[in-house]
Amino acid sequence: MPLVTTGELVTRAAAGHSAVAAFNIITLEHVEAVIAGAEAAEAPVVLQVSENAVKFRYGRLLPLARAAAVAAERASVPVALHLDHVQSDDLLRQAADAGFSSVMYDAARLPYEQNLAATRAAVDWAHAHGLWIEAELGQVGGKTGEPPLDAHAPGARTDPAEARAFVADSGVNALAVAVGSTHAMTTRTATLDHDLLKRLSAALDVPLVLHGSSGVPDHELAAAVAAGIAKVNVGTALNIAMTGAIRDFLAAHPEAVDSRKYLSVGREAMVRAVTGIIRTVGRFAA
Repeated sequence: MPLVTTGELVTRAAAGHSAVAAFNIITLEHVEAVIAGAEAAEAPVVLQVSENAVKFRYGRLLPLARAAAVAAERASVPVALHLDHVQSDDLLRQAADAGFSSVMYDAARLPYEQNLAATRAAVDWAHAHGLWIEAELGQVGGKTGEPPLDAHAPGARTDPAEARAFVADSGVNALAVAVGSTHAMTTRTATLDHDLLKRLSAALDVPLVLHGSSGVPDHELAAAVAAGIAKVNVGTALNIAMTGAIRDFLAAHPEAVDSRKYLSVGREAMVRAVTGIIRTVGRFAA
């Protein structure tokens, strides 16, 4: 079916007290696995391409974006394309022409006033080009190139009053909040601050986004959605599933050289991970 927009999926999820799952893709196998997993769960999904994934692909956005769009148009469930963790203004300006309906503009590394100014400029450009835009306030941590961060350290969490002012002054459509999760976790041991999440939900009139969801246990994810999270970002969990399956296959078949053999095993492992996560965070009618 035709591509849908991230904004409409997140808005519908928020209205239904559910969440849409958004998965970061790196290879064509990621694309196929996310769509197959969403189809198995009979739920919409968001395909996300991060700035780091673009760097991995020799700095070229279009090859992966075009492949994702073509695969999405052949899916039996609604699929949206989202450009994730964009820090480069040049990359931001490629989003609309590459088929993306939304961008997460990431200036959270900057002090508050600089984050606000950079985000406001990004929002003005994005809205003028028909893009829904997400930003981040607080320190989720764990991103490539960042120093280690304690997600529970003083000052790391998103402050509700500050978040309310940031949303009003920036004009963002959604806000990624720091409530105890961390990017790139390989164990599901994160504990979220659900009281803070409820206060953020009460303070803001835009959908809330949870980053670093791979490290969050199922019961914590479900509780986060119940408290107001409407978009759940997942990346590392897919890489863990894929890498683990490939490792096991090659250990059992050391003679294997045909990449299709082990990539198919890795892809199927990601399909199962996607389906499980979607069923955990909730589903709503396509």
